[in-house]
Amino acid sequence: MDIKERIKNLVDQLNEANIEYYVNDNPTLTDNEFDSLLDELIKLEEKYPEYKLDNSPTSKVGTTVISEFNKITHPTPMFSLGDVFNEDEVISFCNKIEKEIGKTKYVCELKMDGLAVSLIYKGGKFISAATRGDGRVGEDITNNVKTIKSLPLTLKEDIDLEVRGEIYMDFSTFNKLNDERKKDDLPLFQNPRNAAAGSIRQLDSAVTKSRNLSMLLYHLPNTNLSTHYETLELLKRVGLPTNENSKLCSSKDEVLEFIRYWNVHRPELPYPIDGIVIKVNSIASQKLLGSTAKYPRWAIAYKFPAEEVITKLDDIICTVGRTGQITPNAVLEPVKVAGSTIRRATLHNAKYIEDKDLRIGDYVVIRKAGDVIPEVVKPVLERRGNVSKYQMIDKCPICNTQLVPSTSKIDLLCPNEICPARKVNALIHFSERDAMNIEGLGDSMMEDFYNLGFIKTITDIYKLKDHRNEIIELEGYGNKSCDNLEMSIEKSKENSLERLLNGLGIPGIGLKTARLLARKYENIDNLMNASYDELHDIKDIGPILAENIVNYFKDINNINLINELKLIGVNMTFKGEKIVQNDNYTGKKFVLTGTISFMTRDEIKNLIETRGGEVIGSVSKNTDVVIVGDSPGSKYDKALKLNIEIWDEDKFKSLI
Repeated sequence: MDIKERIKNLVDQLNEANIEYYVNDNPTLTDNEFDSLLDELIKLEEKYPEYKLDNSPTSKVGTTVISEFNKITHPTPMFSLGDVFNEDEVISFCNKIEKEIGKTKYVCELKMDGLAVSLIYKGGKFISAATRGDGRVGEDITNNVKTIKSLPLTLKEDIDLEVRGEIYMDFSTFNKLNDERKKDDLPLFQNPRNAAAGSIRQLDSAVTKSRNLSMLLYHLPNTNLSTHYETLELLKRVGLPTNENSKLCSSKDEVLEFIRYWNVHRPELPYPIDGIVIKVNSIASQKLLGSTAKYPRWAIAYKFPAEEVITKLDDIICTVGRTGQITPNAVLEPVKVAGSTIRRATLHNAKYIEDKDLRIGDYVVIRKAGDVIPEVVKPVLERRGNVSKYQMIDKCPICNTQLVPSTSKIDLLCPNEICPARKVNALIHFSERDAMNIEGLGDSMMEDFYNLGFIKTITDIYKLKDHRNEIIELEGYGNKSCDNLEMSIEKSKENSLERLLNGLGIPGIGLKTARLLARKYENIDNLMNASYDELHDIKDIGPILAENIVNYFKDINNINLINELKLIGVNMTFKGEKIVQNDNYTGKKFVLTGTISFMTRDEIKNLIETRGGEVIGSVSKNTDVVIVGDSPGSKYDKALKLNIEIWDEDKFKSLI
């Protein structure tokens, strides 16, 4: 056998093994056999590069590093799906469909909890991959998608395809990744969806490859086939990974049976799902039903209710926040909820505990709010036995200082400004995502560095590299983690002013108010020189906030801190868009409802804020304008009742 033919045989054998392993769950080679063949292929390709094939598995090595993601315009816009949350809404969807097109069949698919992706193949060759983005333009993630082992770079047929699917991370990979990050004292991913999204958007494709992502494909936006189910069979035939649990249903009763089955059995799956997608099977019917500005009318996503489990409330302990706020936390008998083990959940304050009648020793119902945050729902009263009523503490659990009520009278505060817990949490807050966004400097790492004396003040963060030799000697720390942390600390110096203002921890100042102040004053010196009356005159800066700001910048310790940060090289100016006064927006409160087809909510919010307006969450008599998109909710009805000005999509577009 000549070299060229041997290379081709190795490529075919390894690609087939990848498909059998990652797509069909049917390994045909042992790990040693696979590694041996791959090693042989790598050596042959290095020696005879002229014979390397486009679909070689060595192309998935992942060595591309980019500075930023380019944009890709989708040939066909990517739609989101409308959500429903109970069986009655599913029945209503089916009834509406059948009223319009008659009795029909549906395809039910597991709704993967990952990141939507669009792929392009030309002549059977993989060309590009892009995120959903705003539905029209996404980010080019081609290099990273190439590293996904279940995705063939060459199809079994020489066809052109624009195909949609989901990139996800299975539970075993997720748990392994978090175990590794814990050892490196890096922030843990909250769930597989976040981990997958963060992994696919790495600028270094080698990092993406190491995350071992998976992919399933489920939609062809342009097809000559007559049914959706046929498109799934086509995808499988050409070697693309599809979900074997998809089902063709002849009636809405079969749809409901499918939903009920997976509502019970989804914990048995090795990957995360958050619902069921229901699609009209006939492509002709899909075209007839059409779409709204954002949602297809021929498909919906049924979302599973939050998983609830019962466990025991073993204890209630209190923690101290950066402002001194005392927060009681439930210590739970460990229990698995939505793919992760829960041991703690916040109980907010004494009133929350009293209102829910929670007692130590109770069995309680817990769930993950939004499948992310653990929440104690209620006690199981019929199982209440030997329990004790919780008595809220009156002294700080860290420094033993007598607690005082907050201004709201609901929370308790530790007034000791040098309480170690307050100092550590203030440092943690400074490095958090909404503040200076120092990746790798998580809660436990900050506590370690504080206790070791490496970081006692904010400015110590920027001198941490002076302790590099000592840090490397600590268990769980190494050169790579130190390099990454030092780069992140250095990068934080370039942040826009609002992040610094938020990170400083001025009482009552969050990111939103920090951005308002940064936009108005443009640099830290202007803000430091602002008077109480001037600040008080700013809309949404009341007397308490104005006083807090003035008092903060009067304190000589804070003035010294700002000056030290200046010398270190931390940016003190606003880098965002300046406010351009506009009579249609300035001083007005806006509420958004429904879907605007040509802008995302974040884009709309930014547009309004940079023109002097404000976006609020609910409609009241103080609302000036309600912007209404497709499928508006109850906010639209309330706006009509209150006779509030309404802008539809066309009017909004005309006023930009």
